[in-house]
Amino acid sequence: MTRSDGYLLDNRQTEAAERFTAFATLFDPTTFRYLEGFGVGSGWRCWEVGAGGTSVVSWLAKKVGPTGKVVATDIDTSRLTPAARPPVEVRVHDVGAQEPPGEGFDLVHARLVLVHVPDRDRALRSMVKALRPGGRILIEDADPALQPLTCPDEYGPEQQLANRLRQGFRRLLSDRGADLAYGRRLPRLLREAGLRDVTADAWFPLASPACAALESATIRQIRGDLVAAGLATQEDIDRHLANVASGTMDLATAPMISAWGRKV
Repeated sequence: MTRSDGYLLDNRQTEAAERFTAFATLFDPTTFRYLEGFGVGSGWRCWEVGAGGTSVVSWLAKKVGPTGKVVATDIDTSRLTPAARPPVEVRVHDVGAQEPPGEGFDLVHARLVLVHVPDRDRALRSMVKALRPGGRILIEDADPALQPLTCPDEYGPEQQLANRLRQGFRRLLSDRGADLAYGRRLPRLLREAGLRDVTADAWFPLASPACAALESATIRQIRGDLVAAGLATQEDIDRHLANVASGTMDLATAPMISAWGRKV
């Protein structure tokens, strides 16, 4: 396969909404727990990077209230339209190529973003630059190389097929420049960026209905890419989707690494 810098999981595809709903179910409780711990509240200025959907943006908007501001950015803002009202400002923005959409933010947050950004080092510098002294940053990214399987308990042909398709998905991501081991590096990268009080945690969902919903939506979204690259046949994908729909498979996501720190 030849490398392409195009994002594999386009927000405009119909399955994207299903994926955002599954992400919210799986990861919002953990994200909100960290943000609550920072004390996000009235009057805060927040930058939500690569927002994609509206769940985190809407939560932040309620917290900061009318005296605060939430700048929600993405290269494709089509799914952010419902949140585009004060205190939320929606902007088309490429965090890996453009200057920050402001400065003096109390909070900068990105989830499942930097792993896909070709110039992720520049993106992280931009996010740190946008913080005020004392401001907080929370970066949450997957680490598919840390746990590469859809079915960690690979006990039969259905699980073997699922894991083979996950391997194909990882191949497609890597071919587009994704760093499949990025999550584990976040604590070190935040320290190297000069942040203090750096802490990290991990969340590894397993056997959740939302894991099945995410798997189904993702495989349907990348179906054409898997087949075109010779990584699966249409019959493989039909069989796997039927297996997922049966509700008998214990499916997992890649571990989500959350790392946070404070700007001096």
